[in-house]
Amino acid sequence: MPQSVSFPAADGYALRGFAWRGADAAAQPRPIAIVNCATSVRCRYYERFADALHARGCDVLTYDYRGIGESRPGSLRALGASWLDWGANDFEGALRYAMAHFPGQPIYVAGHSIGGFVIGLAPSAHRIERIFTMGAQFAYWRDYAPGTRLGMYLRWHIAMPLIARLCGYVPAKRLGWMEDTPKGVALDWAGMGPRFEASLLDASDAPGRFARVRAPILALGIDDDPFGTVPAIDRLLDYYTGSERHHLRLAPDAVDVAGIGHFAFFHKRFEKSLWPLALDWLLSQRLPAPLPGTLTRYPAR
Repeated sequence: MPQSVSFPAADGYALRGFAWRGADAAAQPRPIAIVNCATSVRCRYYERFADALHARGCDVLTYDYRGIGESRPGSLRALGASWLDWGANDFEGALRYAMAHFPGQPIYVAGHSIGGFVIGLAPSAHRIERIFTMGAQFAYWRDYAPGTRLGMYLRWHIAMPLIARLCGYVPAKRLGWMEDTPKGVALDWAGMGPRFEASLLDASDAPGRFARVRAPILALGIDDDPFGTVPAIDRLLDYYTGSERHHLRLAPDAVDVAGIGHFAFFHKRFEKSLWPLALDWLLSQRLPAPLPGTLTRYPAR
């Protein structure tokens, strides 16, 4: 069973989450896998996936970014939070916690959506040894799937920032969108351009941090994911220049389902069909044979 944990972000903000520890941790080294959430998705959403990682021999840490789930303060209106905070401070805090409480254990990361982007913002990301991402991108609207682009643009880049400015945060749960979201995060998303360092405040040096990441990456993209399109995922992967990158594309019918989209990968019904892609990569850097889709490799530069 996971234990509740709390730890400080790099700037001192109190973060909370859950940790899975192996009973035999003292007898043999185990990797520590950190799960990075999608934007405004609670870490509890990934609990079954974390269970599977733990069953395969990992210690696991899940946590909520500031303003979300276990790490939400009483009011979001007064909270200053941005995507840069989520990476440079919150994920950095998770890495420091892992290094301090799981010393000497290799660090692996699974990042969903923005969770694959914030990895590169953390100063200690060079300590990571292996990375898996699902639908990871930074929400540049021109990369959205053509058939849904207009509706997504109206929701995420027109309505969301307007609501954030009117309310001081985005009451997304009442709208049936996601968890309530800090204003700064919503404005970062809404204002994103083709180069994130030109769109985020104080991010001019961030590309250099991405370049210091050396962990090999398996980036999974699903054909019916309106966020994780080929150009969106490749746009993010192009920042991880120090890593060997693998972009695996698969269609839902490759696993005999009608749809997967942006979120369903982490549903327990895909434990036997899709989760091994992530687990085998993180634990042994192994790709399935035969491949269930198409693979594009980008060497480290």
